[in-house]
Amino acid sequence: MGEDDFREAIARWYKVRFNMDFDPNEEISNVIGGKEGVANIARAFINPGDIVLCPNPGYPVYENGATKLSDAKPYSMPLLKENNFLADLDSIDREILKKAKLMYLNYPNNPTGAIAPKEFLKKAVDYADDYNFYIIYDNPYSEFTFDDYIAPSILQIDPNHVEINSASKMFNMTGFRCGWTVGNKDIIEGLRKIKSQIDSGCPKFIQRAVIKGLNEYKSEKKPEIIERTIKTYQRCRDILIKGLNDIGWTTDKPQATFYIWTQIPKKYRDISCMDFVKKLIEIGVVITPGIGFGQYGEGFVRFALTQPEERILEAIERISTLIN
Repeated sequence: MGEDDFREAIARWYKVRFNMDFDPNEEISNVIGGKEGVANIARAFINPGDIVLCPNPGYPVYENGATKLSDAKPYSMPLLKENNFLADLDSIDREILKKAKLMYLNYPNNPTGAIAPKEFLKKAVDYADDYNFYIIYDNPYSEFTFDDYIAPSILQIDPNHVEINSASKMFNMTGFRCGWTVGNKDIIEGLRKIKSQIDSGCPKFIQRAVIKGLNEYKSEKKPEIIERTIKTYQRCRDILIKGLNDIGWTTDKPQATFYIWTQIPKKYRDISCMDFVKKLIEIGVVITPGIGFGQYGEGFVRFALTQPEERILEAIERISTLIN
């Protein structure tokens, strides 16, 4: 699925960015944005009653669009602050692991902004090998990193799994819906069979634009067209983090994504995050309650760094009136 030159461009990008070789004919497919890839891989391989390991809090499509709509059973892997929002693989019941068919992982992470060291990815791959399930690694924020941090690919640990990426974040092409899946050829083949009965891939002109962007890469470092965007978001991140901490809302600085994930202020921890967000709406500030990403998101909220700097400063002033 996808034009030949598009898949060849993805193969070149993986060689330049991750120093890995993939066959564009068997190990790469176009998808209409990462979300579609996440869901349709499950359509291809998940049967009623199968168990799918899903991060919680996590991108809702893992549990809903991919798992429940395939009549499968999601098993929540809690992402907790005390564990740096990394899934505690050792705590998963061994009987569950034996029955699991897929595991969804996503680092840099939405919604928490957490990053995963290669040691964690290696541990996840080892579990997958031991218990015979596949990892679907949703990696759309691989280029959305700050402070000289360079995100890895799980395929660098083991190319037998599958990674999903897209142009949405790295090239600001969210509405154009163009992404790719790379890795295990059997999974890619299954995905293509499903897609052949649903869609015909994204439009050629969009694929051409993505090729142009990918060809800007000359090394693992971000090209200038991406670096400019990241610097803009990094300034927004720094302004929001400093502002929240200055008004007494203790918040950590993430190394990736355009999200800020933080516990609600101590003053309001006796109410739900949903009720706290409603209080912010009353003063004209809109953020996302953590419970929207799963039960383990309760007590947290997510900011998106998608507003101009002056609007972020205005939001901080309004929030200050509430918590102070």
